[in-house]
Amino acid sequence: MSTTTPRLPTYFISHGGGPWPWMKDEMGDTYAKLEAALADMPRQIGVRPRAILMVSAHWERMNFTVQAHPQPPMVYDYGGFPPHTYSVRYDAPGDPALAARVQGLLEAAGLPAGLDAERGFDHGMFSPMKAIYPEADVPVVQLSLKKGLDPAEHLALGRVLAPLRGEGVLIIGSGLSYHNLRAFGPVAAAPSRAFDDWLQQAVVNSEPAVRTQQLIAWEQAPAARIAHPREEHLLPLMVAVGAAEAEPGQCVYHENAFMGGLTVSSFRIG
Repeated sequence: MSTTTPRLPTYFISHGGGPWPWMKDEMGDTYAKLEAALADMPRQIGVRPRAILMVSAHWERMNFTVQAHPQPPMVYDYGGFPPHTYSVRYDAPGDPALAARVQGLLEAAGLPAGLDAERGFDHGMFSPMKAIYPEADVPVVQLSLKKGLDPAEHLALGRVLAPLRGEGVLIIGSGLSYHNLRAFGPVAAAPSRAFDDWLQQAVVNSEPAVRTQQLIAWEQAPAARIAHPREEHLLPLMVAVGAAEAEPGQCVYHENAFMGGLTVSSFRIG
């Protein structure tokens, strides 16, 4: 693998709900700010990635597992949406060689890792990617979370993946900065703002070593368990930070009236 390409940043993105890019008639401008922020990522990066490694909140395995399908199918892992959203396509190619490279990095670091040659793209991948690279012409490989959702383990995963940043691979953690499906709208305004204020302090305004410790202890943050009753949508942040652990963070998307009152954000590291 070439190591002459510029070292790419990493991202933690809020990926929105379900197949939103294919529901503009139904949703109006609800996702306009998020879509604009995602669509701006290629400009921010400045170079075309050779491939994307995507850690989605919507895939968990007992051990870290890498998608190895050369042309992954679609996984419609949502319910209650219009019929047409169960036939949408985002036909980006996979990259089995990158999958093998990721597995090799993990196993060399003592992290058991598997390959899955059948797994398709879930909506944590294809919904934001529709905005980032709408032509679906950049290869994408998904990497699972590990059950147990230990923040330290996922920071360690990011550290192991860091060399890929110099090989033209863009590492994206895809989740949501606030994810409590039972507390949306006005009732979520205060807790989502409190948790987002903590995220801004931890990710953007803290020294790297302090940031790492804060993320490990994220449950101590204000409104932490209101914002994330279960933390699968937060853990992709740990991977993105771990892969650029010594570098500064920047908020690249922020709004405080999303879906009727949520404060939500996305971050770039490096």
